[in-house]
Amino acid sequence: MHIGRNISRLRSFRGIKQLDVAKRLKMTQQNYSLIENAEEVDDNLLSRIAAIIDFPVEMIKDLDNSKVQSIFNSGSITDSIFYQNNPVDKIIELYERLLKEKDETITILQKDKK
Repeated sequence: MHIGRNISRLRSFRGIKQLDVAKRLKMTQQNYSLIENAEEVDDNLLSRIAAIIDFPVEMIKDLDNSKVQSIFNSGSITDSIFYQNNPVDKIIELYERLLKEKDETITILQKDKK
């Protein structure tokens, strides 16, 4: 597993430039580039990068290169990334959370009405 390459792919998927990540990490773009070329990345640094590119550390570590397709079309990037996690479960989880928040909001509004 090449952690640096996984970081690079996920960063590109988000449309974030190396320079932007480097600035947030308070380092030069050249030093950050070395991280993306490294097979292993320190867990603390990986956590900071994961927060910046908004992907869980586990996803960065477990990204399976055989399940990643990168298609470059006329200067724009279209990435299809298939995760080992079931996306339907994530959608259901989000939907249930939104329903709960809606119910809580209705309850608060009904109390305020009385």
